[in-house]
Amino acid sequence: MADIPKQWFVLQTLTGQEQKAQRQIVAQARSAGLCELFDIPPEPAPKEVLNDYDVVVPTEKVAEIKDGKKRVVTRRVCPGYVIVRMALYADEAHKRINQELWEFILNIPGVTGFAGCKKGTGQKPRPITDAEADNLLRRVSPEERAAKPKLKVNFQVGETVRVTEGPFMNFNGTIENIDPDSGRLQISVSIFGRSAPVTLEYWQVERITEHPEGL
Repeated sequence: MADIPKQWFVLQTLTGQEQKAQRQIVAQARSAGLCELFDIPPEPAPKEVLNDYDVVVPTEKVAEIKDGKKRVVTRRVCPGYVIVRMALYADEAHKRINQELWEFILNIPGVTGFAGCKKGTGQKPRPITDAEADNLLRRVSPEERAAKPKLKVNFQVGETVRVTEGPFMNFNGTIENIDPDSGRLQISVSIFGRSAPVTLEYWQVERITEHPEGL
């Protein structure tokens, strides 16, 4: 079994049940003795990270502003999908499916099928390329998990905002520059009839005008 080629496949799941499907695949593969068809160790490791076992729910950490406060959340990159590396085909020509593994996957709670493979049509699921998988997996690599969260904001240069905290509280200003890496805005504030540049954190301002492009 160890020599059977493994490939990446995209599984469709019910919305919000990606992690549940991920946990069930790992747990049931262990119970059924099918770990060799995946890259799943037979025994769970302390504080194991399921994404490391090539049963992946692509996620990324995002810092967002809500109610004037900054918080870090984990966001699913591909809602409704789980990316799995497994030996679904028993031959490199993709003609003979491992029926036991096929039925195993389709009976996982929360899994509705393979992406691009409609039920009842006789279609066989196609693997995605390693390059396509790598593009998704970079977002959940140990390096990415340890990286500084990306800041999710909808501010744009040219918008008018109100300062909600600090010495310029309740002053209005126009955004002149956005630095997403540092999480700061440069705002032009009118003080005693003169325009003065002020640097603030994203969470220290709130939008008071519509987006200049209507977004």
